[in-house]
Amino acid sequence: MRLKLSPRAARLVAGPAMKVLAASWRMEVHHEERWRQIYQAGRAHVYLLWHEALLPLLWRHRGQGVAIVVSEARDGRYLADFATSLGYRPLYGSSTRGGARALLAAVRELRAGRSVAFTPDGPRGPRRELKPGVIAAAQRGNAIVIPVHAESDRVWRLHSWDRFMIPRPFARVRVTYGIPFEIGQGDDGFAEGVTRASASLAQLSRTDAWRAEAIAIA
Repeated sequence: MRLKLSPRAARLVAGPAMKVLAASWRMEVHHEERWRQIYQAGRAHVYLLWHEALLPLLWRHRGQGVAIVVSEARDGRYLADFATSLGYRPLYGSSTRGGARALLAAVRELRAGRSVAFTPDGPRGPRRELKPGVIAAAQRGNAIVIPVHAESDRVWRLHSWDRFMIPRPFARVRVTYGIPFEIGQGDDGFAEGVTRASASLAQLSRTDAWRAEAIAIA
């Protein structure tokens, strides 16, 4: 995602405008009980989502104190500022910059019984291709993985590697939660977790697909 705003302009203009936009969305939630039971029980958990669906899912889980792994690049800072304004706690790092530090921070959050959100195809893609760091964090943090995806009937799509989605004003947004799962011990558990995570997100992307009216923007 490439934006041409200074961090100050993003905080003063884009952030508040995005909140007004998000407040107009009509949310339709499927299988909410799959995450809510885990959340209410106070179990450590990982939200697993594709980078393109990040914006509506940030709005959906605002105010819950979720930690989120974001890139140290400028675009990641835009998202971090917006997420922080919604009550998230950013953990800076990525597969290319600060990744080990972010992974360790995520494990600490999970071992403390908290929740962390990962976009396993970020920050540079390829689109919808899972990087295994999230599974390592869930395994080491003894956390439950909750796959989740969002689609909308009317969207703007950025000309970016992930085709980042911005639902348009008063759009219908469908959020669907997959079946939660835990990561087994050792190399076999890790490998099985990677396979299951990829399959779960792929299934959600197909099941939740919406023939949306999309407008591409720079």
